Amino acid sequence: MVVGASFANISIILVDSTKGITTQTRRHIRICSLMGIRHFVVAINKMDLIDYDQVRFNEIKEEFLKLTNELNLKSIEAIPVSATEGDNITKKSINTHWFSGKALLPYLESIDIREDKPNKFILPVQRVCHISNKFRGYQGQIETGTISIGDEITALPSKEKAKVKRVFVTDKITDCASMGQPVTIQLDKELDISRGNVLTTLNEVQVSDLFSSTIIWMDDAPLKKGKNYLIKVGTNTVSGTVLSISNKIDINTGQYIKSEKFIKNEIVECTISLSENIVFDSFNNNKALGGLILIDRVTNTTSACGVINNTLDKEINIFHHETEITKEIRGNQKGQKPVTLWFTGLSGSGKSTLANEIEKRLVKLGLHTMLLDGDNLRFGLNKDLGFERNDRTENIRRVAEVAKLMNDAGLIILASFISPYECDRKMIRNIIGKEYIEIYVSTPLSECERRDAKGLYNKARIGDLKNFTGISSPYEPPKNPDIEIDTSKYSLEDSTEYVIKQIMKNLR
Repeated sequence: MVVGASFANISIILVDSTKGITTQTRRHIRICSLMGIRHFVVAINKMDLIDYDQVRFNEIKEEFLKLTNELNLKSIEAIPVSATEGDNITKKSINTHWFSGKALLPYLESIDIREDKPNKFILPVQRVCHISNKFRGYQGQIETGTISIGDEITALPSKEKAKVKRVFVTDKITDCASMGQPVTIQLDKELDISRGNVLTTLNEVQVSDLFSSTIIWMDDAPLKKGKNYLIKVGTNTVSGTVLSISNKIDINTGQYIKSEKFIKNEIVECTISLSENIVFDSFNNNKALGGLILIDRVTNTTSACGVINNTLDKEINIFHHETEITKEIRGNQKGQKPVTLWFTGLSGSGKSTLANEIEKRLVKLGLHTMLLDGDNLRFGLNKDLGFERNDRTENIRRVAEVAKLMNDAGLIILASFISPYECDRKMIRNIIGKEYIEIYVSTPLSECERRDAKGLYNKARIGDLKNFTGISSPYEPPKNPDIEIDTSKYSLEDSTEYVIKQIMKNLR
């Protein structure tokens, strides 16, 4: 219902004349309204079972009008029908001589549902391609407006500008393209653009990592604040958290209700925080950039669909304070460049042993370091977190924030965490920035199991230990790590020497 409504312009609400407006009717009305539908037809069915009673028809019609009064609809039409008898489906019925309107099909054919579309060009980038190695093209479907050769566009979120050099619709060059067409666009200069970015001539599109949203909860498990999801907006998918939940909306009255529990099929207002800035708009302005879905990171199921209401840009009231003593000054004072050495790999791969040995070598060289140990942090900063998928992601996020602060203090940070998911490591890189150095300890699973003194792998294989990375839970190897080392091929001393040589150019 939600997905269908998000692509529709008009909604036909079917009401059983013998039952009237039901809870399901009310839910469907609010879902359609939430998804941006502004034209409604209420088809009051089974009129033959109530002898085509005009009084009963008017009662249901008035109740429907009262229910939709606050929804800001553009048109509402009530039509008495009988599906089994064909009354008022394709043509007017003599059984409802008192009804002066059109039958259902003629009404749908005649109603004008066109809306004033913004004439500004918006293209969410779906793919960056190289055409015959001759030029770089940006592909996607034009959501609004038109684009022509020579037009100046802005790439968001970078806000870089360029002019359109060529436009392709399929494989044919054209002078211009318009809303709904899939295109490939070549610009007159290279910009840093990837999937999820937006090409536009619009100035009002938001770029932020925090917004308010109204969602329809569709998961069997209750909605909980603080849980981490994959958030898909337009062509972009990023990690995000339901930061707070303000209200749920009563489907009968439309009133906002304070609640501690939010279950399946309820409509909820909440605040969502993302791991990075994305491009979006309010759903009322632009459906393509204003709709979102929440995806459970463990099961990969869609937990909720919804719309973005407005940005809650922290920059309006919260300002980044630029200190006179910068991390560069603090690093120079210590004779080093602050970086975070992030060791990722399977349990037993040798991450912690290698990180510990490298720290000792760096200290002997007179450098200032700090090793972040996962267990130690769980005694303090992260003691409120468990070991479920979302808690693990939050654990990693907090460690990354701590590492960033310590980099600002001029320190070299060593962090050893399995961090098995590519999206989590992308989040870490976004938080820490250019100081992040990813070290993939690529020791094979067989060797990790052989080294396992605690017997954890064996427990995982017989089912006594659930969600164990490498056995019952996946490990996604880094695609482009800064450094890779297989400790099964080298001694600890040689492995340490290799990594030290690789990172020293970044430390002085």
